[in-house]
Amino acid sequence: MDSLLLGASSKPSLHLSCTASFEVSNLLTKGTKGWRCDAFKGVRYPSLHGPVQVSSCRAWTIFSNCNVGKFQGYHMNHHVKGDREKSTFNRRSDKNNLVNAASGHSLESEPESGNPKSTWKSLQTAFDVFYRFSRPHTVIGTALSIVSVSLLAVERLSDFSPLFFTGLLEAVVAALFMNIYIVGLNQLFDIEIDKVVNKPYLPLASGEYSVQTGVVIVSSFAFMSFWLGWIVGSWPLFWALFISFVLGTAYSINLPFLRWKRFALVAAMCILAVRAVIVQLAFFLHMQTFVFRRPAFFTRPLVFATAFMSFFSVVIALFKDIPDIDGDTIFGIRSFTVRLGQKRVFWICVYLLEMAYAVAVLVGAASSSYWSKLITVLGHVILASILWLRAKSIDLKSKAAITTFYMFIWQLFYAEYLLIPLSVKASCFDIYSISCHQKVKTGRVLM
Repeated sequence: MDSLLLGASSKPSLHLSCTASFEVSNLLTKGTKGWRCDAFKGVRYPSLHGPVQVSSCRAWTIFSNCNVGKFQGYHMNHHVKGDREKSTFNRRSDKNNLVNAASGHSLESEPESGNPKSTWKSLQTAFDVFYRFSRPHTVIGTALSIVSVSLLAVERLSDFSPLFFTGLLEAVVAALFMNIYIVGLNQLFDIEIDKVVNKPYLPLASGEYSVQTGVVIVSSFAFMSFWLGWIVGSWPLFWALFISFVLGTAYSINLPFLRWKRFALVAAMCILAVRAVIVQLAFFLHMQTFVFRRPAFFTRPLVFATAFMSFFSVVIALFKDIPDIDGDTIFGIRSFTVRLGQKRVFWICVYLLEMAYAVAVLVGAASSSYWSKLITVLGHVILASILWLRAKSIDLKSKAAITTFYMFIWQLFYAEYLLIPLSVKASCFDIYSISCHQKVKTGRVLM
């Protein structure tokens, strides 16, 4: 049995020639899928009548070549399929990485999340988000104003006691809690405006904080502010927090007859009442009556500080809407900037501040104290000059430049709160020096 039966017929069998065998072998090795394929159609057989027989050696060669071809075809298909799957996986991986990068998720592996460096980075990120949420320029302004007003209540060096610093700390912390409530509430009701134009970098507008998170933060700080004001037991402090809460809520919350920020004059009056009147008078009375246990009266430096900060508060109320003109226009907030235009409101703010500085220079020049006169006049002349030079060089068509100038207004606000107690205490120091000189002179005469 040295032959392999490939087919059967009624005619005599015939052996394939070497040429036919070679052709079949070549066709099978060119990627055919098996015995029953179209490759056999092109083979020229010596006879198509009768069974076709091939020698066992040739049959084995053909069978081996066919199997090799099938294996090579399978291997090639499997390799191509694997490459395609790998390419698809890589594309999906790259897509996931892009999504993670766009959403702010870390591209590091999960086990690294327990790394101290990763934890510290997460804490830094959380602090940065809360820092932007708290609107730090308002926080600094509130803290400096309370410290400055509290210093106006100091009459002698012995007033700098632990009792003074405790009362000051209680007032600052309670006021900062209320400040975060007010600015946070304003962001909650301005999410859509900030998203579109005004401040897309704020945590609620950017999506770094959800609305639920914002509500929890705002509610918590309002509660902590009232709780601290209540346990301290100072009525001036508590009423300062309560009035700030009422005005700040009415300014932002979107309810009938409220959201006073829509009305330019009412919005300006809210900011004026909180920044210029409540902060000055209420926190001064907190230190004067509750901490020092002295009768309530308003000193000349306090009256001057209240009048000057009224100008500053009006300027801040007007200027804060200049960078937000696009969003306010879209959402129907009729601010002075929307009504009068950016350029006109800008120069109104500059002229108001220059007038306030001029009045301060005149008041300082009329002072009987040399050091108070020097600090008040020189300090306000320098600030007025810097303001004028900066105003002349600003590009009013650039929103970034206007925002930077608005932050500069807040820096002038901080400088004024540092300048007022310095001039007043310099005056007190001058009076104290004259008094000491008179005592020494009297003592010499008596001797």
